[in-house]
Amino acid sequence: MRKTNSTPENSSIDAPSSSNSVSDTEALHRATLSLFADLSLEGVLLRVVQAAKELSRAKYAALGIADGEGGLETFITLGLTEDEKKLIEHPPVGKGVLGEMIRSGESIRSPDVAEHPKSVGFPPGHPPMKSFLGVPIAAYGRSIGQLYLTDKLDAPLFSEQDQRLIEMLAAHAASAIENSRLYTQVLESENELFLRNQELALLNSLATVASTSIELEELLRMMLEKVTDLFEASGAEIYLRDETESGFRRAIYQDDLSDPFWTEARFQFGEGYVGEVAQIKSPLWNIRLDKKTPHLNPELVSAGFVQIVCVPLTSPSGIVGILSLGFKTSRLIEERERGLLEAVGAGVVSAVYNTRLYRQARRVAVLEERERIAMDLHDGVIQSIYAVGLMLDNLGLSVDEDGSEASALLEGAIDGLNSTIRDIRAYILDLQPSRIPMDDLGEALERLIREFKANTLIDTEVLIEPEAITHFENHNASELFLIAQEALANTAKHSSATRVLISLRCVDDGYVSMQIIDNGKGFNQDTATAVLGHGLMNMEERSHLIGGEFNIVSSNGEGTTVTVRVPI
Repeated sequence: MRKTNSTPENSSIDAPSSSNSVSDTEALHRATLSLFADLSLEGVLLRVVQAAKELSRAKYAALGIADGEGGLETFITLGLTEDEKKLIEHPPVGKGVLGEMIRSGESIRSPDVAEHPKSVGFPPGHPPMKSFLGVPIAAYGRSIGQLYLTDKLDAPLFSEQDQRLIEMLAAHAASAIENSRLYTQVLESENELFLRNQELALLNSLATVASTSIELEELLRMMLEKVTDLFEASGAEIYLRDETESGFRRAIYQDDLSDPFWTEARFQFGEGYVGEVAQIKSPLWNIRLDKKTPHLNPELVSAGFVQIVCVPLTSPSGIVGILSLGFKTSRLIEERERGLLEAVGAGVVSAVYNTRLYRQARRVAVLEERERIAMDLHDGVIQSIYAVGLMLDNLGLSVDEDGSEASALLEGAIDGLNSTIRDIRAYILDLQPSRIPMDDLGEALERLIREFKANTLIDTEVLIEPEAITHFENHNASELFLIAQEALANTAKHSSATRVLISLRCVDDGYVSMQIIDNGKGFNQDTATAVLGHGLMNMEERSHLIGGEFNIVSSNGEGTTVTVRVPI
């Protein structure tokens, strides 16, 4: 539809020659073809404005896209210099003549836009403009935008022919704009599909990794690599909840540094950002980093990290761990990504549970194998030796009364066999730790030390206070014995020590303390996989079972001290 305002009816401009019509039609044809040469929306809009300016021979041209609320979302201009644009106080806001076009959806043509009844004037700094032609761009009865043309160069006003040409251009422009929008939506859909495929691939790989039986540390490392790649993070780390304590210990980290995110290897609930996330059971999506951030490794800021995201790893039974992702640029976590991180967290939880169950299954298998060996020794070896002993005993009875020397030899053989039987029984008991008799803890520890010295040739000293022994019942004594046994086994395997001291004594604050101290090579506690290993965890678990406290102090080249404190 067309609406003309203040236009002389018999103006010569309104009656263009036939030759002009042909040239205008050719120009319109070329212009419409050019609209489809670029599928990007920005490129299409710019081509529409350029074509309208050339077809109408206007000094200035603009295109506005309505925001659906009576204003303009996009406004593109041609004809103004950059300096002129800077002088204009603000772009059009959809009032006056432009607002009338948005509301009516009809074309407006005027010899002087400032004299139009709906005009509200130009904003400060706007150059003066006179003749005006405005044409709506609509598709399927829905307004898309408007074309604005001012100051016709070769006439005092725009003609009806100009209006018809621009209206035809607007019809083609509507098709080109809609086509560009559809193309943009297709690209966005393809990109969204690509991201979804990446996410599904991640979740599938996490499920595959979680179902394997490799060690937990390797599982977590593989998961961190996949998560950092997907979220384009510069680093990541995981804290896992201690199986026997209420806090969280660093299990693994991966970043551009040789050091982790946080200076603390352990956090309690509510302590630091890791403890805060564990306490509130909700993520912290935007932790801004500076050198004053609590517990933050200062090297992180120096390396360019600006943001950390902390996400809880939850299971139906509670918080299992905390996943942290570090970024060197500000990163807005979208709602979709939040759901993905929660799914990743579920995958990590599954992996942790699977590997812990696998570890427990291996322990059970070891215990079952020990019991089988013990039964074999008892039913086979001991019975055979015992039979030999009986035979030798009978042989001794058959020697005549003058064979005193033979009898002595036979008695020695019998004693030796009996001693072997006792040693093998002790071996059986060591294979079945739950059946070790603990009538005398001190004697059991001394026996353990004797066997340790004989097998390792390490100089060993024992200091046991009789009063300390009295505070242990059979169950507690058995657990304490097994802790000592595990500590000495670790010393023999890993320490390269030449001297060991084991002590059991009462201390002034109402505790019984057992210490195993060696002068070996020690180890770095921060880098050791204490969370993942068996021996250290076993000792710690046994300490808690009897209500005690477990502590291990070690450093490279300084030896190791294992301490168990049990309240009296």
